Amino acid sequence: MAKLHTYNVDKSSLLEQHTVLVKRIAYHLLARLPASVIVDDLIQSGMIGLLEAANNFDNSKGASFETFAGIRIRGAMLDEIRRGDWVPRSVHKNSRLISEAIKSLEAEFGRDVTDTEVAEKLEISLNDYHHILNDVSSGKILGIEDLGVSEDAIDVAGSHHHDDPYASIEQSIFKKSLAECISTLPEREALVLSLYYDEELNLREIGQVLDVSESRVSQIHSQAMHRLKARMQSWQS
Repeated sequence: MAKLHTYNVDKSSLLEQHTVLVKRIAYHLLARLPASVIVDDLIQSGMIGLLEAANNFDNSKGASFETFAGIRIRGAMLDEIRRGDWVPRSVHKNSRLISEAIKSLEAEFGRDVTDTEVAEKLEISLNDYHHILNDVSSGKILGIEDLGVSEDAIDVAGSHHHDDPYASIEQSIFKKSLAECISTLPEREALVLSLYYDEELNLREIGQVLDVSESRVSQIHSQAMHRLKARMQSWQS
């Protein structure tokens, strides 16, 4: 009984110490989401993820609790958003059409295609194409998680794979393929992804770095992710 009591105290301490982590991740995600998303909903789902992390954490695996919990917290928030299905059907359709157009044009030309070329392929004006990119970017989280792979393949901490050699191999191959694919993107698109995912800057901050509007950053990010989806087709289910 004494051992069980000690474990409960430690778990409570972990939860209390990392509540600020939940809030930080929630507000970071909120900056990328439409105004209809309520931060308290993100925090609530994130706390569930934190509790699951505290229940399942094994410090013998090598990862720190904060790293392990961060993955679980963000995953719980993303799951909650996706379950809500608040994305209009037209956004899903337009996103798919953009990826298909980029894939087709790049196969035809053998090079990066421009905004203008994609717009012409879709038979819409450049202005309408940019509006669609913004809608897709603000209407959903269009990120690494949306490239069509399992969550295990993008678990950057690797904390789930010590007992599953196949999952570790899948993760390693995916990360290598993703890195190679990102390196082939147009310079500005690759830079936006780096600032967004590696440096964790929001769209407004990236706009200040690049001296462009937040809306333009949203377009660049959205097109970069569609280009990645088109080029990593083999990973998509």
